[in-house]
Amino acid sequence: MPEPQDQSDSSLDRLWKEYAKSFRTFDDLTLARWCSQTLGQLHGQSWRMSHPLVGAYRLAAQIANERGIWHQRLVNMPVGYVHAECCRAPLLPLLTREVGEFGLLCLHCNEPAIPPDQIPADVMARITKWSNEYAEFHEVAHWDDKRRTKSDYDAKYEEAAENIERLLADVAEKIVPVLLEHYPAVLWEDQDECLEVRPEDIPL
Repeated sequence: MPEPQDQSDSSLDRLWKEYAKSFRTFDDLTLARWCSQTLGQLHGQSWRMSHPLVGAYRLAAQIANERGIWHQRLVNMPVGYVHAECCRAPLLPLLTREVGEFGLLCLHCNEPAIPPDQIPADVMARITKWSNEYAEFHEVAHWDDKRRTKSDYDAKYEEAAENIERLLADVAEKIVPVLLEHYPAVLWEDQDECLEVRPEDIPL
């Protein structure tokens, strides 16, 4: 379950809803064309989730999913893409820190699009190792009050954040390119809000 949002998160959520208003003014055909053309631009590359083009596409994709745009077949599927089984939108997989448990998520409906057992075995072995190491460091952000009373918690927190920065850079450099050999485009989560790791902390 997601943790309660603080005031800053709520403000950011309101801002993204404001951004989404532009796409809500699109009729179904215009929205379908915009999504299809943007998928064409995303094809063949890996993308940070924080990239502005990905952010814009994500807003449009959520609205398209609400309206069932891809079920209406208003436009052709972009070249190189296949239907995601979860929602029948073009498959655009997202790698998050929970990839070891849920596999790759669907950007359109946020459901598991490619379960772990459907990811190529050689890649999954590397993902599992990465995911387990990530979970170990991420857990520091969720220590209970008893564990946080230790005098060295701040140091442990900072150390965990530094390791998460390293792991996010590693997944982008070593795992995502291999996934790109199997899927038309791959998105990867480039932040960890719990440990205050921001996209700008992950230089590549």
